[in-house]
Amino acid sequence: MPEGKISLLTQTRALLRDPDLRKGARDMIGMSIGVAAWGLVTGVAMIKGGLSVGLAIFMSLVVFAGSAQLAVMPLLATGAPLWVVWFTAACINVRFIIFSAVWRGHFGHFPRFKRCLLGYLSGDVTYIMFTQRYPDGKPGPGQIPYFLGASLLNWASWHVASIAGILLANVLPVSWGLGFAGVLALLGVLCSMLVDRATWLALGVAGSAALAAYALPMRLNVLVAIAAAMMIGLIIEATDKALQGKPVKVDEALHE
Repeated sequence: MPEGKISLLTQTRALLRDPDLRKGARDMIGMSIGVAAWGLVTGVAMIKGGLSVGLAIFMSLVVFAGSAQLAVMPLLATGAPLWVVWFTAACINVRFIIFSAVWRGHFGHFPRFKRCLLGYLSGDVTYIMFTQRYPDGKPGPGQIPYFLGASLLNWASWHVASIAGILLANVLPVSWGLGFAGVLALLGVLCSMLVDRATWLALGVAGSAALAAYALPMRLNVLVAIAAAMMIGLIIEATDKALQGKPVKVDEALHE
């Protein structure tokens, strides 16, 4: 066997035996149930929205962003302009810019390809788990194995359930209330992110804005809610820094 393959095989075996990888996977087990429910709902929604099985599977594997997929499906089904679809997905996924700013402190020294791969595997739940375990924002031992343990289980849970939903969309009975299961999964992720006053207030503002703008066409109330939540979050962050006597920088507030 060529030396390169032996080296890769050895590294893979060592990674699978790494206690931090197993710790990441164990921490993800409980959350993976909600992720799977969410993935199942999204898979069904893609087929009900008019996508073919092949295109739905392709979208699930490439996009790997449940919130954005669920948000754009009604827009695609109603024939919304492409710019509205793209803008909606971009607004919903803007949180990953903040995630990447935090992860840059841990993974910024890796080559571009490796950073892109880690970015593809990243998710809301893995971000919460990782930052709770490594809050200092600095690279350290065990971070990559822990991230991979959590992220790979998250990835597998999502795609197995999503593809199952795609293949069984016309078989699963509506009476099962899959939509409600998806809402519960989202609520589980949301509640785990409510860690301080700013996030609670942002939640309240976003919910109020979404209700106030509910009459807007093509679910544009979602964009209004996102914009309102981001604005109030930045205001609170700037106010806290001002009260603490620290200079406020826009780019620093965005990164945090």
